[in-house]
Amino acid sequence: MIGIIIGIAAVITIIALGNGVKSKMVATFKTTDSGQQTTEIDFVSDNGKTFGFDKQDLIAIEQNFAGKVVSAKFNNPSTGITSAVQVGNSATEMLNLAIVKEPLAQNLIVAGKNFTTQTFTAAKPQALISKALAKRQYKNISMAIGSPLFIDNVNYVVVGVYEASQQADAQAEDPTTGDVIVPKVVFAANTNSKSQGNAVKLTIAKGQNASKVTKKVVKYLEKNGSAKDKGTYNYFDIGSVLQQISKFMDTLTLFISAIAGISLFIAGIGVMNMMYISVSERTQEIGIRLAIGATPRNILMQFLLEAIMLTVSGGLIGFVLGWFLANGIAVFIPGNIKAVVTLNSFLLAFGVSTAVGVIFGILPARQAANKNLIDILR
Repeated sequence: MIGIIIGIAAVITIIALGNGVKSKMVATFKTTDSGQQTTEIDFVSDNGKTFGFDKQDLIAIEQNFAGKVVSAKFNNPSTGITSAVQVGNSATEMLNLAIVKEPLAQNLIVAGKNFTTQTFTAAKPQALISKALAKRQYKNISMAIGSPLFIDNVNYVVVGVYEASQQADAQAEDPTTGDVIVPKVVFAANTNSKSQGNAVKLTIAKGQNASKVTKKVVKYLEKNGSAKDKGTYNYFDIGSVLQQISKFMDTLTLFISAIAGISLFIAGIGVMNMMYISVSERTQEIGIRLAIGATPRNILMQFLLEAIMLTVSGGLIGFVLGWFLANGIAVFIPGNIKAVVTLNSFLLAFGVSTAVGVIFGILPARQAANKNLIDILR
């Protein structure tokens, strides 16, 4: 039984942890806290200047897909925003903006001063510009300090110059990859970021197929969107990606379980050897039963059921042990992973242990059933 217990416990532990990781992954990337799914639709403008969504688009989506789409909101990025900017008395040009909610690291400031906490609490229209932009617009970067900067006809004051990131592998959310940095509280209050955008976040109702609903919304926008002829609408099918990841996790779990299942094969051989020994030691018992009327089938079923009872008992103990092991190991896994033991896991443990008993118990049972009464009496 020890071999069966170890084998079943190992398989159940691996499957439970695999289910836990998969459940956590799906919950993190697919649903909100209430179980609602979220997707995003992006717009790519043909000229790089047109916004893909306005407030009417969002209202139309919520009205036409009522019951399927809970809400549609702008999901404007904080970096990589291209906007018309006028620095000082120079001509207006398209520059990359970054919107921040807190001051930059002080070591990035090369001239002037950094944003302060008061910049955000008092919503001061201040701006930071990159060293490269300051050099291009002024003879000396220090001359940029105090100069005006206009974004969507809103007047900002340049308070500092920062060293822009030149690394090719800089992260997309790094604000220093842009030309101009402004406080989010000021930008949101004075620009069209609340009424226009190039990305929309959809919250899909619980129980709906997020991929299918989002695909229908995209088709609707391609026919009725405010910018339907000025660019293309795209969406990231996270449902399809999650499905592929889930299949990969299932395959990986099955592969590792198969390796752990080798111990079940070894345990099965042990059961078979033990039953062979039992048959040889219980020859007199078999002879007495045959003499008083037992049939070979009765003898076969007796020894086969003994083997099955041993393996099933070991399987059930292994299932419980695997359950406890999985929960114990999950405590030490980062990410608040919880072991998930399902009914299928129980049926697997019960079915496999029964199958081991039948497969490895049938030969010894047949040997017992085929014994000749005359040979036994002699």
